[in-house]
Amino acid sequence: MTDKRIENHNIGAEEAIITPNQLKDQYPLTEKIINTVFEGQTTIKNILSRKDPRILVVVGPCSIHDVKAAKAYAQRLKKLADELNDSLYIIMRAYFEKPRTTVGWSGLLNDPYLDDSCRVQDGLKMARELLTYIAELGLPAAGEALDIVTPQYIQDLFSWTAIGARTTESQSHRKMASGLTSVVGFKNGTDGNIEIAINALESVAAPHNFVSIDPQGHVAVVRTNGNANSHIILRGGKAPNYSSKNIADYEERLEKAGLPKSIMVDCSHANSNKKAANQVNVLENLTQQIQKGNSSIFGIMIESNLEEGKQKIPADLSQLKYGVSVTDECIGWELTEEILREFAGSVAPYLKGR
Repeated sequence: MTDKRIENHNIGAEEAIITPNQLKDQYPLTEKIINTVFEGQTTIKNILSRKDPRILVVVGPCSIHDVKAAKAYAQRLKKLADELNDSLYIIMRAYFEKPRTTVGWSGLLNDPYLDDSCRVQDGLKMARELLTYIAELGLPAAGEALDIVTPQYIQDLFSWTAIGARTTESQSHRKMASGLTSVVGFKNGTDGNIEIAINALESVAAPHNFVSIDPQGHVAVVRTNGNANSHIILRGGKAPNYSSKNIADYEERLEKAGLPKSIMVDCSHANSNKKAANQVNVLENLTQQIQKGNSSIFGIMIESNLEEGKQKIPADLSQLKYGVSVTDECIGWELTEEILREFAGSVAPYLKGR
């Protein structure tokens, strides 16, 4: 029994929620969904190992806050993905949890109504419904695993997963990632520290044990086999870190650690100095590196939305602008199409034999 004299002084309430299996029963998998996720996972692993010469492109909103807008974005992205499929393998960024440096809106899973009501169960339902919709379109999805429990609810619908800059050094996240089926990318630290990401690659490949929940919602010890399909993500730090000099340095460090030279570059965050339009400059630089023979850059990430820019969450939610990010700045859809078409055309002749 809990004795209130020594425990839970700072707990206001506890609320039981739906179990992972109960949620999955409400939003079941179809053959189309299974095929989309499985094909996505397999293709990304082949790109990572260079069996597939295409460039992986993770593109989409910084965060999902409006399911309707996210579906509209997914419809457009699916058409573009089909168009550019010969040279780019495009998957949709669908991030439902947001790490905060101090405080702020923490994502659709945690606060789906953007009003601090924090109805997590509703957030889980919205996220799973959206992911099944995206998969039914035939478009693979990418997410960030921030909480070590919520993957039991939605991770089966992701073909690629990121571990963010604030959690790459976390042992809990490394252990959790070692059990994921998808390819996992580890970002360098917010200060630019690349060694913590390299250490994470070594850690995630090994078996681990950790406490979480099972699909029935019971507390359980999870024993993993290790995940051999992982890579680093360059997101900048105190300065951008995508230059050819940076890339060459990281290639040497990966080789020294006995790890594959597989690098994804995040065109946003510190690499763009948090200015969405600067992502274009980053992509142009990466294009030139690939044209000059670089083979370690296998993937890119772009933050994009229906409309450019960002907005604060207003007290009157009816004033929210449709298709505009409520977290980081994003480029708009028209520019997204333009730069990805140009990127595909520019790198296509250089992909064979990488």
